[in-house]
Amino acid sequence: MIAREPALARLATAEALLLAPHDLTDATLREALGAITAHRVDDADLYFQYTRHEGWSLEEGMVKAGSFSIDQGVGVRAVAGEKTAFAYSDELSARALLDAAHTVRRIAAAGQSRRIKVARKPVVANHALYAPMDPIATLDSTQKVALLERVERLARARDPRVVQVMAGLAAEYDVVLIARADGTRAADVRPLVRLSVTVIAEQNGRREVGNGGGGGRFGLAYFSEAQVAEYVEEAVQAALTNLESRPAPAGQMPVVLGSGWPGVMLHEAVGHGLEGDFNRKGTSLFAGRIGERVAAKGVTVLDDGTLADRRGSLNVDDEGQPTQRNVLIEDGVLRGYIQDRHNARLMGVKPTGNGRRESYAHLPMPRMTNTYMLAGRLAPEEIVAGLKRGLYATNFGGGQVDITNGKFVFSASQAFWVENGKIQYPVKGATLIGSGPVAMRRITQIGSDLRLDSGVGTCGKEGQSVPVGVGQPTLRIEGLTVGGTS
Repeated sequence: MIAREPALARLATAEALLLAPHDLTDATLREALGAITAHRVDDADLYFQYTRHEGWSLEEGMVKAGSFSIDQGVGVRAVAGEKTAFAYSDELSARALLDAAHTVRRIAAAGQSRRIKVARKPVVANHALYAPMDPIATLDSTQKVALLERVERLARARDPRVVQVMAGLAAEYDVVLIARADGTRAADVRPLVRLSVTVIAEQNGRREVGNGGGGGRFGLAYFSEAQVAEYVEEAVQAALTNLESRPAPAGQMPVVLGSGWPGVMLHEAVGHGLEGDFNRKGTSLFAGRIGERVAAKGVTVLDDGTLADRRGSLNVDDEGQPTQRNVLIEDGVLRGYIQDRHNARLMGVKPTGNGRRESYAHLPMPRMTNTYMLAGRLAPEEIVAGLKRGLYATNFGGGQVDITNGKFVFSASQAFWVENGKIQYPVKGATLIGSGPVAMRRITQIGSDLRLDSGVGTCGKEGQSVPVGVGQPTLRIEGLTVGGTS
């Protein structure tokens, strides 16, 4: 038996699901694109999407809620100069598609750009980073309920101080098809699953919370007994540790950030500032600084959408562009931005496979995929041991960043006070305050323990949410301001 090339197989799946049931053909797509490109435009595309989502949640020892939804539709876009015309429909039919195309044509009629000849071209060659499966079907309903009940049993058996357990299981089957005005076609079949665990522990009238969980682009069978036990242990241990926490000291001090999820600070404080739209408009502190030193030597930051099975990875982005490994900062020097097609064209550079949208009802924009810092050479234990007086933050909650000045505020959900290289006690209420570009220049030690997050990240931008990944090794940053409770 001869296997079909992955990109062609995904296109066949997308056409069977999104086009054939609605009597849409390649000729219909060319007609719609031809209607748009009758006027001068720089770019135009059709974005078809089918999404099936299922969720289950457990609370108070029982599965209390379940949800199931199906959404499908098409987004139609034309770009002329800096202007974009966009329309979408949740009805998949030739009439709805052509109506949307003519609406976009009227909006874009004033465009003074170039004509695009609509021709049939080969399918865009791209990656095969994850299996094109429907993850919802990888376990039946009884098995999904049993998985959540296992979380409950394990957490309560771990420690009698555990008084409440909450868990959520989500699975999504997402199929997209992109038809571009230049005739190229691309498709992707994107599985996505996530298991989340929240534990509340109580001691002497005091209650604290711990969280665990993870996921990625695979089936629900990933959540084996061993994997579930690891998530539960993480959540319970975090809650029990926080029960012993004391008020966080405040002031300016060196801070050591743990590996993995603390990379969310890198994502927020630096990553957003490297997105092409902010730099084209000059609103980012990194605008116009390609080739300049923006971080300490040894700091190399990547955005990589090509990591197998990762939550932030994509075979192609939402404009049909294959994702790639983008070096943003190399040894402290700014090398590039992440780009969608629109901003790349206006800046005179190539797109980087970072055009992403929440759904067919949204416009694409430059967004991160998996953003992380490469490892250094120091053992993480050595970095902590070198801390005379300071904070060791191993997990984060929420945060806020202003990309126009780089200033950030992040709350540490788990942190420890260190004196003379020894962890003294866990602290509560610590917030990290500073500027992303300044903090990047104050990194003095980089650990050898690069780790990516467990697969829980979701990034928001201009009202759109997309799944992402973050990561970093253990880092020491000098002179961060810690807002505490003492």
